[in-house]
Amino acid sequence: MLWVKAFHIIFVASWFAGLFYLPRIFVNHAMETNAEAIKRLTLMEQKLYRFMLPLALLALGFGVWLMVGYGITGKWMHPKLTLVLGLIAYHWYCGKIMRDLKEGKNNRSHVWFRWFNEIPVLALTAIVILVVVKPF
Repeated sequence: MLWVKAFHIIFVASWFAGLFYLPRIFVNHAMETNAEAIKRLTLMEQKLYRFMLPLALLALGFGVWLMVGYGITGKWMHPKLTLVLGLIAYHWYCGKIMRDLKEGKNNRSHVWFRWFNEIPVLALTAIVILVVVKPF
């Protein structure tokens, strides 16, 4: 089971790299006015998002494997799983934002995207505390 846990951590970290970086590209996209730069940022967003999906699925798959192996023990697991579901929704919403930006339908400022970019940081902080400290 330690190998499963190791791969879960590896794919979670990789998925989070994308969750941290994609909204940062949105910040730049929202600020940009040059058509060529917007085209480049759109391509970067698409490639990163496409790469993030298998990472997310592998992280979730190994996580489910761990739950099957260890079971859902401790009340801390329920808020952790709720945060994971929130991250899945965040990932999906990033895809919607990416499509809106590509179609020129953005009505958000770069400041909004900067705040949006902090959501996975807060979620990761809470998840790590729940998993390591197991406060309840």
